[in-house]
Amino acid sequence: MRIALDAMGSDHAPGVDVRGAVRAARRFGYEITLVGREPEIRATLAQENTEGLALSVVNASQVVDMAEHPAQAVRAKKDASIVVAMGLIRDGAADALVSAGNSGGVLAASLASAGRIGRIQGVQRPAISTILPTLQGPVFMLDIGANTDCKPEWLVQFAIMGAAYAEHVLRIERPRVALLSNGEEKTKGSALVQETHELLARFCPDLNLIGNAEGKDITQGLADVIVTDGFTGNVAVKTAEGTASMLLKVLSTEIKSRPLAMLGGLLAKPAFRAVRKRLDYREYGGGLLLGVNGIVVIAHGRSDELAIENAIGVAGAAHMASIVPLIAERISAVPSAEAADAG
Repeated sequence: MRIALDAMGSDHAPGVDVRGAVRAARRFGYEITLVGREPEIRATLAQENTEGLALSVVNASQVVDMAEHPAQAVRAKKDASIVVAMGLIRDGAADALVSAGNSGGVLAASLASAGRIGRIQGVQRPAISTILPTLQGPVFMLDIGANTDCKPEWLVQFAIMGAAYAEHVLRIERPRVALLSNGEEKTKGSALVQETHELLARFCPDLNLIGNAEGKDITQGLADVIVTDGFTGNVAVKTAEGTASMLLKVLSTEIKSRPLAMLGGLLAKPAFRAVRKRLDYREYGGGLLLGVNGIVVIAHGRSDELAIENAIGVAGAAHMASIVPLIAERISAVPSAEAADAG
């Protein structure tokens, strides 16, 4: 397994990125290529025990910053770490890529840069995905930011790709798919949601579509795959992350303000630790950019070494599941609405 890591991606690059790569190489045994400013990367590597690990460095002198316009930046910066790393996939020198950098930059690098790998044939738009914890296990959600305005045909493909990932990577048999909406009834939802329902019923009868899911249903585990547009998905995910963080902080503050509660808190410390771990985004690593012609994992910009390590694990699992050819096969089996109507 050969993983290309954008070592300049995270908010604290290259330190946490390099240390995360070292941890992943030791844990998974993968060959990892660190892409970025070589002197900085090697300075960090020199502080780590890398004996026996398959780590290499490819120099890239530029970085796509979070504040830059993604498409313009990757076109102008041909030696940016994400562009160079993407080129390793395109050229067959890596099996997967991981970056905690500008998510728009990662998307743009895959489609419109010197390192472009392009879309899977038949895929109209790629989607950024994520995994969220629920009461019944993880839920796979897409899109969470690649496409703020969507067409029903795109959401149909998101559902197909999400179901394929849930089944073959998360190992969920016949995953339940739902559309994120403002009500459970079929009559509820925007025109986008209602039209997507019609297309899914028409062209994807084998998909285990269970209907609509409201925002409150996401964390209940009522569905295995939640499909939505990138604007709504991004707001939903960040709201969920913010709420989880707030609740943990409020709970800690309230316990510390009461002497008796502190005693109970000490007794319940193992349970609190388990809850924190279950809600910790770092445990899920990152989300796949589904629909592009290669394994690309996008991690949080605020990732630490644990998050980078787990993001590399996500990339490896997706590659071993052959998710790209699987999606290509399933997308090709579903006719577009235009083609069906013409026929």
